[in-house]
Amino acid sequence: MAQEVKKTKKAPTAKAKTAKKESILSEMTITPKKRILVAASECAPFFQTGGLADVIGSLPIALQAQGEYDVRVVCPLYQGMKSELRETLTFVESFNVPLSWRNLYCGIFKTVKDGVVYYFIDNEYYFKRGGFYGYYDDGERFAFFAKAILEMMPHLDFIPDVLHCNDWQTALCPVYLKTNYGARPEFGNIKTVFTIHNIEYQGKYDDSIMEDVFGIDKSYTEMLDYDGCINLMKGAIVTADRVSTVSPTYANEICDRYFAHGLEHIVKENAYKLSGILNGINVVSYNPETDPALFANYSVCAQENKAICKAELQKMLNLPVKNVPMIGLITRLAAHKGIDLIKCVGEEIMQEDLQFVLLGTGEREYEAFFTDLASKYPGKMVAITAFNQDMARKIYSASDLYLMPSKSEPCGLSQMIACRYGSVPIVRETGGLYDSIQPFTEKGGNGYTFARYNAHDMLYVIKMAVNEYKENPEIFKEHRTAAMSSDFSWGRSATTYADLYRSLI
Repeated sequence: MAQEVKKTKKAPTAKAKTAKKESILSEMTITPKKRILVAASECAPFFQTGGLADVIGSLPIALQAQGEYDVRVVCPLYQGMKSELRETLTFVESFNVPLSWRNLYCGIFKTVKDGVVYYFIDNEYYFKRGGFYGYYDDGERFAFFAKAILEMMPHLDFIPDVLHCNDWQTALCPVYLKTNYGARPEFGNIKTVFTIHNIEYQGKYDDSIMEDVFGIDKSYTEMLDYDGCINLMKGAIVTADRVSTVSPTYANEICDRYFAHGLEHIVKENAYKLSGILNGINVVSYNPETDPALFANYSVCAQENKAICKAELQKMLNLPVKNVPMIGLITRLAAHKGIDLIKCVGEEIMQEDLQFVLLGTGEREYEAFFTDLASKYPGKMVAITAFNQDMARKIYSASDLYLMPSKSEPCGLSQMIACRYGSVPIVRETGGLYDSIQPFTEKGGNGYTFARYNAHDMLYVIKMAVNEYKENPEIFKEHRTAAMSSDFSWGRSATTYADLYRSLI
């Protein structure tokens, strides 16, 4: 047997010791994540009335996944949270919030979802109500919300580097930081971003309540006063460090009187801090391969089951089960959604060999129009005047075409969801519709578009799409594949928001 040679451990050199020490110190001094607090009046899946909730339910998750930021969200604790979600909440702390002459209770609850911490501000007087908005004291309710957001920061030991506010309900946050909280050192380094999701809703109030309700000294009147009243959105645009909108085209449009609803002068004066970032959608939730709401699942690579979704919806809605193009429309029935264009040529649309399914609520005039049209064309038209997310997903999956003829559209999510489910969009070229849907006549096209706000321009494109479906099924299938292949995930948008935060910190 060969003699075993005993190995001796060589002593480390001074250079090796130094390198090891530096390595350990490097591991110990990891750069802390920058803190982002996103404030909004609603957030999916907890509370939702529209697209704002989808954004707040998705963007923070995408930002958190990038690893650079500690992103948290704060919303009011409304009455309407589903019980299974409410059961996940844990109580954190309570304190009082000063609001003018009032001293108000505030409770903080939290939960964690997909790696993001969500805080909920509790005050039953303000938020234990049947709906989210539309009350006589909305100004006071959301002034309390804004104040509570700032007051909770020291209690939670979470002073953000960036406070990202959304729409008029959080507009007072940057205003308070410049007024009531301007002298408090713990708030001195907070930067603010204010995102305009829809400039039409601005938070306008009589200037007599500035001190009594908002608790802001009259010396700051110029900051909020506009066109004879207090305008909260104006105050946020003026006081925020950066202002963004939900699409690049909308950022340009709101400098124009036609789109700005009276705020064009303020937007132009602050254009140096304005940018537009196109929203995305939650591609995990909106996924035809896994969506449990669908009659059958399918994908861009295996589209056959989409026909099952269509046939089953036809049965459910008492429409003839046949191979004609189905147009879907899921919308709030309001003037800026382009409903008057459909009213103008509704009869002509119904003369085509197609089926039309509407889901939505809104202005009584428009609800009556669609209800009457459906009763006149029972085998071709169905109008469901309701808000039903399960039915919405069934319509996206069943329809061949998706109509979105908006007069103005800050971003729009429906056209993106429609693409995801293979319902080829027909859109007017405005706002986020222009940024997200390119005509098939151009390279990389993913939809049908028209430029002028004109009913017959819309009708022409509808007829062209219907004819292509019937006469050129292979080409239409290529169009559907192109639509489904569109990338509307939040990754790209989150990267742009991260760049915006980085420019401030």
